[in-house]
Amino acid sequence: MQHRTIALAAAALSLLALCAAPAHALDLQQAWDAANSGDATIRAARAATDAARERLPQARAQLRPNVSFSAGRNYNDLTSEGRGALGQPVKSEMHYYSGNQVLQVRQPLYRPYLTAQVRQAEAQVAGAEAELATDEQTLVVRVGEAYFEALLSREQLALVLAQKQSYGTQLDAARKALAAGTGTRTDIDDAQARLDLTVAQELEARQNEDYTRRRLEVMTGQPVDELARVDAERFVPQQPAPALVDDWIARAEDASPQLRALRAQVEAARQEVAKARTGHLPTLDAVAQWSRTSSDSVTSVNQRYENKSIGLQLQVPLYAGGYVNSTVRQALAQQTRAQEQLEAARLDLSVRVHREFRGMTEGVLRIAALQQAVRSAEQALLSSRKSQEAGVRTLLDVLNAEQQRILALRDLAQARYLYLASRLRLQSLAGDERQAIVAQANAALTQSPPR
Repeated sequence: MQHRTIALAAAALSLLALCAAPAHALDLQQAWDAANSGDATIRAARAATDAARERLPQARAQLRPNVSFSAGRNYNDLTSEGRGALGQPVKSEMHYYSGNQVLQVRQPLYRPYLTAQVRQAEAQVAGAEAELATDEQTLVVRVGEAYFEALLSREQLALVLAQKQSYGTQLDAARKALAAGTGTRTDIDDAQARLDLTVAQELEARQNEDYTRRRLEVMTGQPVDELARVDAERFVPQQPAPALVDDWIARAEDASPQLRALRAQVEAARQEVAKARTGHLPTLDAVAQWSRTSSDSVTSVNQRYENKSIGLQLQVPLYAGGYVNSTVRQALAQQTRAQEQLEAARLDLSVRVHREFRGMTEGVLRIAALQQAVRSAEQALLSSRKSQEAGVRTLLDVLNAEQQRILALRDLAQARYLYLASRLRLQSLAGDERQAIVAQANAALTQSPPR
C-alpha cells in the first residue's frame, strides 16, 4: 500500500511538472527565421537592393528608341500699324487660331557614354546583391551572438542564485553553530559578507539578463520566454576543418560577399572612367520626325503645313574648357580609392579569419581545461566540507571552495558560447551557406530544462 501511495504521488508530481512546464523553448533556428523576416535592418537592406536593381533597366532604356509627341493650340490677337501709299496712318487687326503637332522618334546609334553606363549599372547591381548577401551573413552572426549572450546571461544568473542559496545555507549553519557553542562570530561575518556581495552580483546579473533578452526580442520581433540551452553532454567542440588557417583565408577571399561587393565597386569606378572619357567622343542619333502646323506665323495665316523628315544627327564636342579632362582625373582618383579599399578589406578579412580560427582552436583546449577545472573544484568543495565537519577546515575554506566552483562553472559556460560564436563568425567570413551555419550551431542546443 505504501509503495502504491508513493507511485501515485510520483505520477501526480510528474503531471504537475508537465502542466507547469514552460512553452516550447526558442532555439537558434527559430530565432534566425524570425529575425530573417522581422529584423528592420535586414528589411531595409533588401529594400535598398530592390532600389539598386532598377539602375540596370534605367540604363538600358536610354539605348532604346525615344518617342515623344508635342502639340500646341493658341489664340492670336494681331494688331498692325503702318502708313498707306499717301503716307496716312493705317491700322489693322486680325484674330486667328494657330497650332502645331510634332511626333519625333530618336534612336541612339553611337553613344559610348550610354554603353559605359549600362556596364556600370550591371556592376552596381552586382555590388548591391553582394552587399545584401553580406547583410544576410551579418544577420546570422548578430542573431547568434545575441542568442548566445542571452543564454550566457541566464546561466550566469542561475549560478549567482545557486551561490546565493549556498551562502545563505552556510550563514544559517554558522549561526546555529555559534548558538550551540561550536562556531565563531568570524564564520558568521565571512558568510554574511559573501552573501551581501552575491546580492549585488544578482542585481547586475538580472540587469544583464533583461538587456540580452530585450535585444533578442527586438531582432526576432517576438517575446522571448525560454531559450533552448547548450546540451553539455552532447556538445563536443571540434577543431575547424580544414585545419589550416591559410585554407580558411583562401575560402574567405573567394567567397566573401563583402569582397564581391568591393570588387563590383572597383568595376563601377572603372566604368565611371570610361564614361568620363567619352566626353571627347562624338555621338550619332537617327531621328525621324513628323510635324503639322497651322497659321504658325503672320505670313501664313489660315495656311497649314505638314512635314516628314528622317535623317542622322551628329554631335562633335570641340572644346569644353578642360571640363572633360578634369572629370577623367576625378574618376581615376575614385577608381584608385576603390582599389585600395578592396585591398584594405582583403587584408582585414585575413586578420578577422585568423582571429576567429584561433578562437575555435584555442576554444577547444580551453573548454577541455575548464571541464577539468570544474571537476577539480567540485572535488575540492567536497573535501573542504568533509574537512570542516572533521574540524580541520574552517567555514572560510568552504566558502572559498564554493566560490572557486562557481567561477569555474561560469568560465566554462562562457568558453562554450565564445567557441560557438567564433565558429559562427568564421563560417560567415568564409561565405558558407547561411542555413547550414545556423543548423550546425542549432544542433548543439536542447529543449530539455537545465538540471
